[in-house]
Amino acid sequence: MISQSFAQKALDTALSQGGDYAELFLEDTNSNSLSMQNGECDGASSSRRCGCGVRVLDGTRFIYTYTAGLNESDILAAAQAAADAMAQTAQTQSVRFEVRSFGAYPLKAAEDIDNAYRAKLLIDACRAGKGVSGSISQVKASVADVDQRVLICSSEGLFTRDRRVRTRIRVQAVASNGTDMQIGFAAPGAGCGYELFDRIDPAELGKTAADKALLMLSAPECPAGVFPVVIENGFGGVIFHEACGHSLETTSVAYGNSEFCGKLGQQIASPCVTAVDDGTLPGEWGSCCVDDEGTETQKNVLIENGVLKSYMSDIIGARKAGVPRTGNGRRQDYTFAPTSRMTNTYIAPGTDSRDEMIATMGDGLYALTMGGGSVNPLTGEFNFAVNEAYWVKNGKLHTPVRGASLIGKGGRVLMDIDRVSDNLALAAGVCGSSSGSVPTNVGQPCIRIKSIVIGGKGEKL
Repeated sequence: MISQSFAQKALDTALSQGGDYAELFLEDTNSNSLSMQNGECDGASSSRRCGCGVRVLDGTRFIYTYTAGLNESDILAAAQAAADAMAQTAQTQSVRFEVRSFGAYPLKAAEDIDNAYRAKLLIDACRAGKGVSGSISQVKASVADVDQRVLICSSEGLFTRDRRVRTRIRVQAVASNGTDMQIGFAAPGAGCGYELFDRIDPAELGKTAADKALLMLSAPECPAGVFPVVIENGFGGVIFHEACGHSLETTSVAYGNSEFCGKLGQQIASPCVTAVDDGTLPGEWGSCCVDDEGTETQKNVLIENGVLKSYMSDIIGARKAGVPRTGNGRRQDYTFAPTSRMTNTYIAPGTDSRDEMIATMGDGLYALTMGGGSVNPLTGEFNFAVNEAYWVKNGKLHTPVRGASLIGKGGRVLMDIDRVSDNLALAAGVCGSSSGSVPTNVGQPCIRIKSIVIGGKGEKL
């Protein structure tokens, strides 16, 4: 994208009015998407996004500028604008770059895939979903791919190239009986090209989404109260991601906006809970070789046997909180300054049996698929919808239920987990925060929370 000599010139310009660190983030991203409704195309796009972000730090104060395109004169102008805004005592730094390159070429790259192939994937999903039942009124499906190439140069000597390739398919089915409607959803994704579909069958996704919608269409409303809850693996991990994960980012911790501030080395969860953020997992949706500051990603054990071991940090968060960098500095694109963000975050496998969890819980909820929700990182208070669930009566699955929600506080939930199974699974998602939307995996094995508030409109079952 640029030469080392020009990178040195741009960094010198950025530091010409002061600061102790400067960074260039150059990006060239190609994206494609295609969507269908009931097998008919209703949207298609293809785009290329290029630009450069320039950041100058002085301690924990920073200035961020950016420019569209990769023209050298525009990059220098952005660097000068950042320098002028810093307006401190000039710094002189001689940088010896360490050149590093990461990322792998996909087996089936997007540029080798035409829209006829993409269309067939979606037609298969739509037809299979519609074919499940006459009560399936609509099936929407989309496929999207992103091929992001970045170059990160810094006054610390980084000259790092990385390539991030991701592909995802989404299928949504709507079941209707004339007076009511319910939605089923499936959306796997991975850090790879279209080889994703060597192991994922769109037709099966269509059937899965339709089956979920039909199940919820005939289900009674969930009763409310305080009960034990068993949360299934995969997307069930959104509870930890939202209710606890954000509170372990230095974006919150460094500014005193987390319930876990100052608790390193303390017991904050049940002894059966170990939680990890790992950006190094090969081919996973939230993985990258280096973060958007050029720091290599790593496996970060956040909680070990219930004890808080580390936070997730970027450069500014590390400086402000006095903790090491962990490779969690991430951003949506060059128009955003990075901050600490999760990658692949999950509760580690345990040794308990899912069947035993349910059999010994008495009455309660088995949450098979979680939905969206809201959380306050400062207090940890959250409220999450449950998309697919079953009421458990006397330790046995009694009936599917709909309209369930889980209400609680992150710190309390961590302490109330009393069973962790061994069936770890991850699920793709997109997380929004101050540095934009980034791909993240959530995950966990099946877990049991011994007591939590369940919201619902139903009568006792």
